[in-house]
Amino acid sequence: MGKPHHKLNVWKKAVEFVTRIYQVTVLFPSEEKFGLVSQMRRSAISIASNISEGAGRNNKKEFNQFLGIAQGSSSELETQLIISRELGLLTNQIADELIQELDSISKMIIGLQRTIR
Repeated sequence: MGKPHHKLNVWKKAVEFVTRIYQVTVLFPSEEKFGLVSQMRRSAISIASNISEGAGRNNKKEFNQFLGIAQGSSSELETQLIISRELGLLTNQIADELIQELDSISKMIIGLQRTIR
């Protein structure tokens, strides 16, 4: 039997997004390794991790709480993407693509929250 989060499209998309964040942040300057790179990777991982942890909980209230945390990490990552663009670490095109992808994940989280309420 598979884990409950393996069935969730939002979790799958969030895991794929972590890979994208790793791919773009590897190109950041080495002095950002413990700054933006670390923060962005942690935020991206937090989205997928909280979706999976919530799905594995015993009740809808707890699941909803973890989805709320995932949503917070999504907002945090959006801010970090904007900062990265403003600092010239990401091109406008890449930043916009990532923000759109993140927005899609965020909307899926909101939809899932509505479904489980």
